[in-house]
Formats: sequence, structure tokens, C-alpha cells
Amino acid sequence: MTITRSDFLKLGLGAAAGLALGVAPRAAAAKEWKVIRVATEGAFPPYNMHAPDGRLIGFEPDLLQELSTRMNVKCEMIAQAWDGMIAGLTDGKYDAIMDALSITPKREEVIAFSRPYASAGSGFAIMKEGSIKAMPGTGTRVPLTDEAAAKKAIDELAKSLAGKTVAVQVATIQNDVLNRYFKDVLTIRTYPSGPDTFLDLKSGRVDAVMASQINIQATAKKSNGEMIQSGYLFAGGLLGLGSAVGLRKGDPELKEMFDKALKSVIDDGTLKKLALKWFEMDITPAS
Repeated sequence: MTITRSDFLKLGLGAAAGLALGVAPRAAAAKEWKVIRVATEGAFPPYNMHAPDGRLIGFEPDLLQELSTRMNVKCEMIAQAWDGMIAGLTDGKYDAIMDALSITPKREEVIAFSRPYASAGSGFAIMKEGSIKAMPGTGTRVPLTDEAAAKKAIDELAKSLAGKTVAVQVATIQNDVLNRYFKDVLTIRTYPSGPDTFLDLKSGRVDAVMASQINIQATAKKSNGEMIQSGYLFAGGLLGLGSAVGLRKGDPELKEMFDKALKSVIDDGTLKKLALKWFEMDITPAS
């Protein structure tokens, strides 16, 4: 019996019929983006924060507005709790994350990333008149990928931090660093948001905070000299390859859009201008 093309279709074998007849199946059309929902914390100054009137402001909201114009789409930024933010992305609650989200191998197993738009180190904050008077290496940046230099810096810091309690935001790269390199010499206390770590430092309930260099500088500036950054700064390794837009792996066209727009703001100096406005330093990643 001869099986016709219609027989294949009736059997639900349209793709096989197409191949049998030399007709290539039609490729799925790329999604056309008109509105992009972007999650941020709204509690990580100066990357993102809430203004007194409730608006989201900061480096990332400003950057997203610029990217929106260049991508010719409407971008809606919404505040979400940090803990569970990646799960919300993969579940389709929103389309992207802009929250100083560092590119790490662990996160790359779950989501995709745009090209990076910020590169800064991580370090420690202490109170000027607190339980820790000073830590070694202040102002020195050490890549965790340089094993010899990193070990030396970690060993020196461990002596200053021995027996102390260090605050850190939960599910962050800084928390990963503390657990990898310092957990045997100090007590790690985790918090749901970054501002809570600094509040407990100011109140004396913890001895130090580990956080992003930029976040520490912004918070210390508001303390009128009572809080300072102290000790070595770390970058690379567990701390990732810089901050980027977090995306679902199934949205390659969205990644392409963000990558193109980010390249544009980097190339024409717009990213640098925004960084100087909010950070008073250039955090543009190396190309």
C-alpha cells in the first residue's frame, strides 16, 4: 500500500513527511519583544534603590532607560526580593534581571547573561571606632585567580577577622567567598537584604560586613566617616566576571538585543558617564 503525504499528516507525522518529501520543516519564528519586564531589588544603592516617592532610581534604572531607547522597546522595572530572584526569572515572572548580578559558573548553569556592564571588587566594611581597628591591604585589589596572592591576602585578613562576626547578604557571591575562605575563623551571619547588614554593623551587632566595593563606598559616604572600607579587595574567581543582565536561556534574541545595546553605551561613553554620576568612578568592564 502506498502511504501518501496526507496519511502522514493524519498520523501526526508531518515533520517526517516533510523530510520524506524533501521539504524542510519551517523554523520557529524569533519572538518579537515590545515590552521587557526587568526585576531589580531596589535596595542595593547606588546600583538600585527607592526614592522617597517610591520610584526606582540608581545606576541600573538609568542604564535600563538608555538601553530601552536603543533597543526600541518598552522596559518596565519592578522591585523583587533578592532571595529567589533567579527562580522568578526562570519561572517567567519577569524577563530579565538587573541587580548587580555577577556572572558566575554556578549561575550560568541555570540562566544566560548579557555581556557585562560593571566590574568592581568586593571587600569589607568596618566601623572606624568599632571592634576591628584596621585590616591589612586596604586599597589593594587581589584577583582570586592568582592563588599565591589570594592566599597571602586571605591569611592576613583571617588574623584580623578571627573570632569576629561578619554580616553578608544571603545568596550572594560575597557569601560564597566567606564560606569558601573564612568560615573556619569567623562567624558568618546572613541577611535578606544588603542594608540590613550595614544597620547591624552600625549598631555593633556584627564586627564587619562583606559586600560589593561600590555598595560599601556608597553606604560609608552617608555615615559621615563613622564607617570605612578596610582590608584587601577581591575580584574574579568565585566573585565572577562582572555584573550583567540575567536572562532565560530560551530567549537568545533578547540576549542579542541587550548585548548590542550594551556595546553601544560602552563604545560611545554613555556607560562611563552613568558610572561617574552614581559611583564617582568608572566601573566599565574591559572589552
